[in-house]
Amino acid sequence: MSEHNPLSPPPRDRDGARRKAQNHFVVREQRDSAIKIEINRLRDATDAKTVKLRALRLAKEEIDREEARLAAIGAPPPKPKKPRKKFVLG
Repeated sequence: MSEHNPLSPPPRDRDGARRKAQNHFVVREQRDSAIKIEINRLRDATDAKTVKLRALRLAKEEIDREEARLAAIGAPPPKPKKPRKKFVLG
């Protein structure tokens, strides 16, 4: 009975199948962790860029407010508006 019948299915290699499945899961876990690390790195870079741009925008807005305040102090008084004629329809 040690001979293998060519018409019967091959003997099952349970340990080999288990090892192959475990290898598949290990590779997938490694890939998932690498993707998560990359996503976190990109998110951190985006957050740092956002903080930098926000600081630049706030500094520019402060400079613009100061320039507007100084321009308002040195500006001549506004001219009075002429009264408009009223038309009555009817």
